[in-house]
Amino acid sequence: MPELPEVEALAHHLREHAVGRTVARVDVASLSVLKTASPPWTALHGRPVTGASRYGKYLDLDADGLHLVTHLARAGWLRWADTMSATPPKPGKGPLALRVHLGPPGQGPGFDLTEAGTKKGLAVWIVEDPAQIEQIATLGPDALDLTRDEFGALLGARTERLKTILTSQKVIAGIGNAYSDEIMHVAKLSPYATPARLPGESVDRLYEATRTVLTDAVARSVGQDAARLKGEKRSGLRVHARTGLPCPVCGDTVREVAFHDKSFQYCPTCQTGGKPLADRRMSRLLK
Repeated sequence: MPELPEVEALAHHLREHAVGRTVARVDVASLSVLKTASPPWTALHGRPVTGASRYGKYLDLDADGLHLVTHLARAGWLRWADTMSATPPKPGKGPLALRVHLGPPGQGPGFDLTEAGTKKGLAVWIVEDPAQIEQIATLGPDALDLTRDEFGALLGARTERLKTILTSQKVIAGIGNAYSDEIMHVAKLSPYATPARLPGESVDRLYEATRTVLTDAVARSVGQDAARLKGEKRSGLRVHARTGLPCPVCGDTVREVAFHDKSFQYCPTCQTGGKPLADRRMSRLLK
């Protein structure tokens, strides 16, 4: 799933390549991705692109006051091309959900919004104000905008697991499954730690780890071609999606805890005092 660094890099790419161009045509290949009906997508036609920004993990293309806002979900992506096919896509064929032409179709550049797999979550809104979108209106503060005091205040009354809090967009916006694993590993904290019970020095480490992991990932991602962003993300990960491999810090084996639809990875030596966390999936297999 694209998280804060990748979405920031995509916004940067659009600022560099889309701003100043005009939306010539929007092709919708999957009506289900559209979460708004008014204004219609055709209202974007003929509008100049004036900006691109990010709200947490939401990407916003500003077309002279009308916003095309996208949440890429787990398997969505933005694919830029210097020349787009002029032939309108056939609905329901392949991963393509929506196409934006930023020049005469067949002659100018543009981008596709695509989604792999059968579980669909890609969402697109066309609104005059992004705050009209409930998911954006209820976002917590951006992970990179928080001061140490603000960060500590957010955690101070929370009794949920640390993993849950870091990935809750209503608490802190922008962090997902992958970077939360990386942040907790750098901070040397268990995913099951209770935020409200963390001593001050642990909160300090967590705050610094959050800033370091995300700013480093943004620095690696911004300026990359959109097609290479996924590989860039994977190359910078130390524990996430590395189950069974050695921890790059201590050499212990990276472990995994799996749930019905997702999992997280961690290093027992670095994060849990050498004790593996219970994995219900493995427990069932051992019975």
